[in-house]
Amino acid sequence: MSIDGLSNVPARRGTTINLRIEAETRDLIDDAASVLGKTRTEFMIDTARHHAIDVLLDQRLFVLDDARHAAFVAALDAPPAERPRLSALMGRNPAWER
Repeated sequence: MSIDGLSNVPARRGTTINLRIEAETRDLIDDAASVLGKTRTEFMIDTARHHAIDVLLDQRLFVLDDARHAAFVAALDAPPAERPRLSALMGRNPAWER
């Protein structure tokens, strides 16, 4: 298994999950799995696992001691640094409006 917990090696057989889905959705999954050279099961497990990890990583709680929390809040409250080149770029009309 790789460092991030994801692998192309099929999981050991064990728990069964039964799903009821519409034929159109099943066909879509089969088409996507085929493009990647995977079975429906491999594709569904890999995709669900990747999404589950993304969801959990987005929900992480970061704990800071008092000093680091104060520094973090100060950084948030501080005015942004002057960036004249960025300001000039943002003031230009986009290419599609020229």
